Amino acid sequence: MTLRTLRHVIAFSAVFIVLIGQAHAAPKPGAHALDDVRILSADDMEGRGVGTPGGAKARAYIVKRFGQIGLRPQGKAFERPFTFKPKVFGKDVTGVNLVARIEGTSSSDKVLVVSAHYDHLGVRKGQVYNGADDNASGIAGLLAVAEAFKARPPRHTVLIVAFDAEESGLKGAKAFVADPPAPLAKIGLNVNFDMISKNAKGQLYASGAGPQPWLKPVLEGVARTAPVKLLLGHDTDALGKHDNWTAQSDQGAFAEKGVPWVYFGVEDHPEYHQPTDDFATVPQDFFRRAVATVVTATRALDDDLDGISRAAGR
Repeated sequence: MTLRTLRHVIAFSAVFIVLIGQAHAAPKPGAHALDDVRILSADDMEGRGVGTPGGAKARAYIVKRFGQIGLRPQGKAFERPFTFKPKVFGKDVTGVNLVARIEGTSSSDKVLVVSAHYDHLGVRKGQVYNGADDNASGIAGLLAVAEAFKARPPRHTVLIVAFDAEESGLKGAKAFVADPPAPLAKIGLNVNFDMISKNAKGQLYASGAGPQPWLKPVLEGVARTAPVKLLLGHDTDALGKHDNWTAQSDQGAFAEKGVPWVYFGVEDHPEYHQPTDDFATVPQDFFRRAVATVVTATRALDDDLDGISRAAGR
């Protein structure tokens, strides 16, 4: 072996060792989830109100996390601004959705939209509504799914979407479906996370299989081995308006357009829409298991997206 060849071998070996070390050091999807909730629900985020400095700060953090994960924007930038009129008299409000794209490995033209809203109630009468469960937890789940799909690419192209102005009436989601970055006919499913961190019984719900029975086999399969008690329900008119969650979060905007949807969330708790919805009240073990559950479920739904689309007549 010549000296030059020996140098090449040594150099290659050094690079190989570094790459192996990086692979072993890479955190598992969801490893940052608790930090994501803690940071997004801190007082300095000022409750992440739409159109406020706190909302802008939260958005900047999510864009930073997108970059850390290695996501690329859908289009020229992650930010997709929109405006809407407030419920009470006043100036138009500007919200900003964030949209990233992960390319799929199959030839299917179906797109999976995975979403969560990052806004909350802001500051009211001097009290900060931090929204740890609602919905810093959902954004943490969204980021964990993005990490999982970057580590092992999905079969279908996935749009990772952080919605703004959900608390104002699903305004961000409605703006998205009114001007979608992919044709609505190509969106095979919306998977939405809203409040996934807090339940005294250790229960997480997957809604959508009631009115869309073709989803039931996939969700039941996930539930059999889920690290939390995953229940199906809260999706039929027989429950009444409050307990039918179809239109209770951003999946409602997709449902209105005939796009299939699945929603993961917990039932209401004493901290819901209260200034006590802080990071300190999040049961960390349940939340970690809930994040693992939604990551597994989203992967399963991606794997079966073509079948879901056919069953839904899309």
